Amino acid sequence: MKKTLLASTLGLVALGAQAQSSVTLYGIVDTGIGYQSSGTSLGKTSGGASSVKMVQGVWAGSRFGFKGSEDLGGGTRAIFQLEEGYNSSTGAESTSGLMFSRGAYVGLANQNYGSLTAGRQYAPYYSLLAPYSPTTWLTGAYGAHPGDLDSMDTIYRINNALIYTSPNLAGFTFSGMYALGGVAGSTGAGQSWSLAANYIHGPVGLAVGFERLNNSTNGGGAWGANSTASSNGEPGVSGITNGYQTAAAQQRFAVTGGYTFNSQWDISASYSNVQYVAGAGSKFLDTAIWNTGGVVLHYKPLTTLDLAAGYSYTRAAKANGVTSAASYQQYNLSQYVTLSKRTGIYFVEAYQRAGGQTLGTNGAGDIINATADIGDGQNSAPSSSRSQVAGAVGIIHRF
Repeated sequence: MKKTLLASTLGLVALGAQAQSSVTLYGIVDTGIGYQSSGTSLGKTSGGASSVKMVQGVWAGSRFGFKGSEDLGGGTRAIFQLEEGYNSSTGAESTSGLMFSRGAYVGLANQNYGSLTAGRQYAPYYSLLAPYSPTTWLTGAYGAHPGDLDSMDTIYRINNALIYTSPNLAGFTFSGMYALGGVAGSTGAGQSWSLAANYIHGPVGLAVGFERLNNSTNGGGAWGANSTASSNGEPGVSGITNGYQTAAAQQRFAVTGGYTFNSQWDISASYSNVQYVAGAGSKFLDTAIWNTGGVVLHYKPLTTLDLAAGYSYTRAAKANGVTSAASYQQYNLSQYVTLSKRTGIYFVEAYQRAGGQTLGTNGAGDIINATADIGDGQNSAPSSSRSQVAGAVGIIHRF
């Protein structure tokens, strides 16, 4: 009798302990077929050819991860997340050499005081602006602003980051980040920081954010290993910014917002100002500046069908010997068919037209015609001409 009572008591204690903590395994598999016109190697402007290939992570990056929390009492929880990106068409890591490339952090969260987390994370600039980013309905691969110049897609994560995010305060949320570069004798080298806020009330939402990414290579040049800004390669390299990749720093300011008309229609808009700051070691002389404005209209005619259309315009400032400033107009369409709670089929189409001139790979003095680079899915193979057409069809499953 005593043994039975003891066993029952221990069982209840175990159940109570489980109720205080949780760990969730989750993931996404996203694979499709994509078309791209006139692609070529980054930095070259001739010899391009169209391609049809298997693509992955178009609607949402393929991934698996673990996230969990433990109740510490008093409304405070310990939280963590480990998330790995992978190529669902080959099984390879999305970022070579990184086991948890999409995120690895731990921290504390309180319902009244907010959260504080440490590790590899998205900057507040992205996380608070994301609800009204063009990638929500157009995807990042095809719908991000040209080359994902303003970092509104998910390719940027920040290493060594400390992030505080406030609780929701009458519709307002604030967040701040500081990431340590860790360069001996130079505290500012390689560091990143970001501030952002958003306000969501009923059908209306508005967000504003800023981020600064410093090169750990003193004065600019190839981005050093201690630079906390991290993407699938050097931060911000695309057909749009190829001639400016030796910047001493990058900084971005953006505003996004949206309005929901009813259960079928909503609209979102965004504006960004991006600057690549020149340093003594940069291959260009003057700060390069781009301004981008965009709008996305989303329509849901059926519970199983989402349709969206978007347009963006990007214009560079005249600098570094360029007298005809580069410009990029991008048009996007997307269709998403819901098959079940976890599975869907998508179609995305895009066209971009570039104008003016920009710097080539060699920087100052190497002035070339601007070429098209749709979204961020074509960054390694932008167009060899001023125009580019791209599209994809795929299936996505969440678990």
